[in-house]
Amino acid sequence: MSSMRLSKVFAAVAFLVASTTQQTVCGVSKHPVRAKRGMVVSADMLASQVGVDVLKQGGNAVDAAVAVGFVLAVTFPEAGNIGGGGFMVIRFRDGRSTTFDYREKAPGKASRDMFLDEHGEIVQERSRDGYLSVGVPGSVAGLLLALEKYGTMSRERVLAPAIEIARAGFTINRGVAEDLNDESSNFLKFVGTKRLFSNNGKPYQEGDTLIQTDLAETLKRISEEGRDGFYRGRTADAIVAEMKRGGGLITNQDLESYQALERPPVKGTYRGYEVLSMAPPSSGGITLIHMLNLLERFDIASSGFGSSKGVSLIAEAMKIAYADRAEFLGDPDFSTIPQAKLLSKEYADQRAKLIDTLRATPSSRISHGKLPPPEGTHTTHYTVVDHLGNAVSVTTTINSYFGSGVVVDGAGFFLNNEMDDFYAKLGAPNQFGFVGSVVNSVQPGKRMLSSMTPTILVKDGVPFMTIGSPGGMTIIATVLQVILNVVDHGMNIQEAIDATRIYHQWYPDELLYEHRGLSRDVVENLKHRGYRLVERRGYQGRAEGIIIDSKSGVIFGATDSRGYGTALGY
Repeated sequence: MSSMRLSKVFAAVAFLVASTTQQTVCGVSKHPVRAKRGMVVSADMLASQVGVDVLKQGGNAVDAAVAVGFVLAVTFPEAGNIGGGGFMVIRFRDGRSTTFDYREKAPGKASRDMFLDEHGEIVQERSRDGYLSVGVPGSVAGLLLALEKYGTMSRERVLAPAIEIARAGFTINRGVAEDLNDESSNFLKFVGTKRLFSNNGKPYQEGDTLIQTDLAETLKRISEEGRDGFYRGRTADAIVAEMKRGGGLITNQDLESYQALERPPVKGTYRGYEVLSMAPPSSGGITLIHMLNLLERFDIASSGFGSSKGVSLIAEAMKIAYADRAEFLGDPDFSTIPQAKLLSKEYADQRAKLIDTLRATPSSRISHGKLPPPEGTHTTHYTVVDHLGNAVSVTTTINSYFGSGVVVDGAGFFLNNEMDDFYAKLGAPNQFGFVGSVVNSVQPGKRMLSSMTPTILVKDGVPFMTIGSPGGMTIIATVLQVILNVVDHGMNIQEAIDATRIYHQWYPDELLYEHRGLSRDVVENLKHRGYRLVERRGYQGRAEGIIIDSKSGVIFGATDSRGYGTALGY
């Protein structure tokens, strides 16, 4: 991408920043963005603009998705990444569908008890901060594999915008500035992080320019050498040197042997819509479809959005599905996953007997089903639809805000802290209060369980909706409620995304709701039903979605008003 072309992109984004205002969550929702040929929705304005630019220049949805992914590694350092992993779901115009699994893996030197002290107790800092918390990154391998198999543009063309933005710098928005400042004290603990993101000891300000020369060179090596530009040579050596500096486990062999995988999607149906989502090691697809199967037997529409009855039904379905998630889901390369059973309507019939439409069923009475665990909240989701009718839904993460906090010195990117998504000790909750089973214990080379839920709905043989969200364990619940809002409550995509959300993860036995997200009488009614309610101090998720109206030929895009993203089409 030429500097002249890049300056036009920056100008376009500056105009968008000046002309776009954020709406208040729980207030009146803004209208979705309309387009006729293509749409990109992501957490960052510049990334969305680059994605649309790729589509305009003849690229398909996969080309645009890969370009967006690499730009987010530059402009959204909290979660956009090349030091983490993710999942991609694709539905092609000819009816085929596929997914890419580029989830991180445990290093070869990892062990089941690596986060326990000599007394068998969890040392939480080991799995959450610093070097031991880092899993082998998968994002670069996954994005390049998707581009190689289904893209139409060269690596050089697709990575050019990210490289140039990293080299020239970009203007920091308020959200990025706040996030960087919130973590500034933690950044001082690590050499590379302190050098790149301490801002010389001063707080970051909205409007500052962030230049990332080291990252530009790392991306250039990927552009020129492909996966070898990351998993071998100078970048790989820098990762291993960083690990040695802080007692981490990743070796050159871990990096060289990492492989992204193409897997079939999990499939289900809900009220005439086909649901395509991510298979294990993501728990998202199976758990989402399990919830939809449970709820399909109830008239959600007539209960009304936000009613005591509707909230209760959704909460009960969540408890059951999350209980099964904890027991049965993990890396399919290490455990036998009863996928067909969990996805079946018959199993939902059996499990739905636990749902009392008048009273809350205590979590203590909901065990996993009888058959023959969670990541940090700062994930990011983006989605693309092209003029050919291809749809791509991508969720990617480095786990917590800025992952492990470790920037690879000389390479310029944050490393994940995904090792905390394993269960360090059977029966003990992780940092998000979730309890898991041996299926998701630490083993060398194993992919940790995820909640990422990139999803595509198909109606009458053509893509209808793409949706996904960050939010750790809450991701599945967020995606579920956006789907219910569209299918059952008739909302447009912007209304469905902006609507308030609830969450129940089985244990602890609490029903969470967003600030002012439920009316006072509904809260009181739910308490009488037996729920322990907790009002969140913050928001739940930042969904990004698209609806395709095949009859009118109009594409509707929406970014969550909880965040700072952008929906752009042409």
